[in-house]
Amino acid sequence: QVQLVESGGGLVQAGASLRLSCAASGRTFSTSTMGWFRQAPGKERVFVAAITWNGGRTYYAESVKGRFTISRDNLKNILSLQMNSLKPEDTAVYYCTARPTGSYYQPRYDYWGQGTQVTVSS
Repeated sequence: QVQLVESGGGLVQAGASLRLSCAASGRTFSTSTMGWFRQAPGKERVFVAAITWNGGRTYYAESVKGRFTISRDNLKNILSLQMNSLKPEDTAVYYCTARPTGSYYQPRYDYWGQGTQVTVSS
């Protein structure tokens, strides 16, 4: 069993940076691909970024490529998302996920956090 708890969200102005963290419990963390998804009001949950179990490969949505960086610390069981040059369209609830059951970009993961709100004002 894996529990995921996100933190680091908040209200910032366009162009600012935020760093999201996801604290994971459970031994599955270090062997699982993990990811971040986001969901804006009235919209579907969409892929943001993913990272393989050892950090060897990372994947990003086109909309965040070059601005966001996903990383993980398997010793501390922490997944992070560094978000730079934030835009109003990045406003959403951000979810941490673990262990995909399909492709990494699909919202089909075994474990989800409760989400953290990110709001970017113009």
